[in-house]
Amino acid sequence: MLATTTPVGYAWRTLSVVSLASVLTGLGGSAINVALPEIARHTGADATAAGWILLGFQLTTTVLMVVFGRLADLFGRRRMYLLGLATYTVAALLAGMAPNAWVIVAMRVVQAVGAAMLLTNSAALVSDAFPRERLGEGMGVYVASFSIAGLIGPTLGGLLAASLGWRWVFWFNVPIGLICLVWGAIVLRPTVRDERERGLDLPGSMLVLVTLGGLLLALSEFTRLGWGHPVVLAGLAGFVVGLPLFFLQESRAAHPVVDLSLFRDRAFAFGTLASFLNAVARMGMVFLVALYFQAVRGDDPVQAGLKVLPLAIAAMIASVSSGFLQRLMSARTLAVAGASATTCGLVAMLAVMSSSTPYAAVAGALVLIGLGSGVFLPSNTTAILDGLPSERLGIVNAMRLMLQNTGNVVGTGLVLSIITAPLPAALHQSVFAGTLSHLQNGAVEQLVTGYRWALSTMAAISVLTVLACLARRKAG
Repeated sequence: MLATTTPVGYAWRTLSVVSLASVLTGLGGSAINVALPEIARHTGADATAAGWILLGFQLTTTVLMVVFGRLADLFGRRRMYLLGLATYTVAALLAGMAPNAWVIVAMRVVQAVGAAMLLTNSAALVSDAFPRERLGEGMGVYVASFSIAGLIGPTLGGLLAASLGWRWVFWFNVPIGLICLVWGAIVLRPTVRDERERGLDLPGSMLVLVTLGGLLLALSEFTRLGWGHPVVLAGLAGFVVGLPLFFLQESRAAHPVVDLSLFRDRAFAFGTLASFLNAVARMGMVFLVALYFQAVRGDDPVQAGLKVLPLAIAAMIASVSSGFLQRLMSARTLAVAGASATTCGLVAMLAVMSSSTPYAAVAGALVLIGLGSGVFLPSNTTAILDGLPSERLGIVNAMRLMLQNTGNVVGTGLVLSIITAPLPAALHQSVFAGTLSHLQNGAVEQLVTGYRWALSTMAAISVLTVLACLARRKAG
């Protein structure tokens, strides 16, 4: 159904479904970020397994984005969305029953399949439902739902892990998922599909999995295993061999899974580049800060969760406000402002980073990062999706999310490897278990050095985000 003929009431009901599901997936991720040391302690997870509880979810979600985006355009976003909710909820139930860390990794991969169905369709459902003049408001509330999850998730994750046990970090998703599923089935209407777009590019879809999956696997594992390890070499080989084949296939396909012609539009190209760079720059901040307070300062999960709240509060306020600010200035201008604020926050965090940094200084930097992210994400998304025909929203949004989530995986792998680089390999597990502060002070200072290296890298990449946003404004 076209957004221009959709009643505003239905648009807001659709937004309620999408936002509730976004809170669900956001809660799951942010709760695990804080509870990961507790999960690692009780399951005996080493640094590799602990890292893959995070990376496995992000990698799987990313490589499946464009495939599910194309399938949603072909077979209907409502059907794909409800299937994603069911998959995510069942996997959460099974993850809570896992006997060890690697079974948790497997269930997180299954959860990621459901999350890919949801994330690919969320912004597309909002864009399809809202009139263009109200799209900024809808997108702002949609992005704010992730901030609400970020606001509640860290504290919830810490409380559940400390009081009920780590299994409840997964099980709490089940009742929320069932509510989302019922409400979505009631509210969402089937979308009108363009019969001219019925083709499915199966070779292209497989090449996306091989090419992007291989690259992300190599990037996430090379610092731990080294460039000569068979796993890393296999990932690089998949990327090097698959990339030219992918371009060849997409240039000939009647219905390509990735429409490469979109990147001829410089504004679109710079907008998606900005999404990627911003994700690399800011990804992992909640996890980084929560781990800092546990591994460096000796806080428990509840205390650590409470201390990262300023970022989520600031992001939520900024996200909601961004829609109304778009009535005063363009979404592209707001994206520049948001990326600049994120950069300032990362620089501020780097400037105060030490083993005894006053909490007020950390909170101030988190507020800046939260404000920047809250303004950038909805503004950049609106700028990319506004004006697209309904039948192309799914695949274009999937391409945006694919690059953004690739940035998430690259950013997470980068951060996890950099912060532990100054430490001996024997102490890496103590970092992820949150117990490093119980060891000699020298180890803590080495970890702080790793934090400084990571924040320097993130700040530099954030500067590139600002430049990409400025280039997009000029191109537009």
